[in-house]
Amino acid sequence: MGQTCSCNNQQPPGGRPQSGISQADVVYEFLAEGNMTRFLALFQSELPETVGPIRSARDYFVYLSKGMDAFYVAHGYSPDAKALLDRKYVDHINGMQYDGTLFKRSSDRKAPHNSYISGENIKAAMEKTNSSTEIVKVPEFAFHDSVEDARVGDIATMIDIRFSSDKNFISTFSYDPENATYDRMVNGIKTIDKLNDTPVGVSNILVLEAGHRTIDSVGRLAVDIESGGKAILFQAGIAKELEWKNIDGFLVPVENGELAKLVPGRTWVHIVPTSGISKSVTYTP
Repeated sequence: MGQTCSCNNQQPPGGRPQSGISQADVVYEFLAEGNMTRFLALFQSELPETVGPIRSARDYFVYLSKGMDAFYVAHGYSPDAKALLDRKYVDHINGMQYDGTLFKRSSDRKAPHNSYISGENIKAAMEKTNSSTEIVKVPEFAFHDSVEDARVGDIATMIDIRFSSDKNFISTFSYDPENATYDRMVNGIKTIDKLNDTPVGVSNILVLEAGHRTIDSVGRLAVDIESGGKAILFQAGIAKELEWKNIDGFLVPVENGELAKLVPGRTWVHIVPTSGISKSVTYTP
């Protein structure tokens, strides 16, 4: 599709199921205020017909998009994110300025869970903002030659990842050995792409510990995506304890000082507080 595009997706129950999510190369799931999570969906291989619901920017989403040279799509912003976007820190388009034009409201959902943008309008937005449509950076990832090469570690076929005690923000992944992918569920409901009724299947699940701190009375957060830390990687029905680093803007798993290898396919990345992985992640054979 040319340049990489990152879209700020809605995650709370009112925004589910999402459209276009099954086509994302990488989905980053971050905490936002209120112990809820939001997605940053990264599209490089293909661009969906429609993406949404689109929600508001946070500064850590903007920083991550900048590091990946992505065209950033959001609808709304926190004060810190707005300051970055106003000074053109990253190529972007925002629904606050294009609501009803490039961004369309769905009639089957209530605001703020009903803002969508089409793939064609993302391309139009790149032209309107004079943004580059060439791929500038390639992700710093390493890959196994085959799934069999990844099967070294602790067996993990059922995985729970908790951002809070709220069952609406506990992701459950179950391993499908036939396809060597993980199906995702939340609160017993399988994650399905509303656009094409396709279940979301991912080849890699990364959980990264990062520093979180509250920065205002609303409960907005600052998230440290620069310093690296502990990580756990699930792939091919196996769990591996690793570390992660920010290398040239990409958050990557590291094993013994080298890039840890992923299984080719789609990846889901959870960024949890440093309180950490032991509290947020459980898995069983």
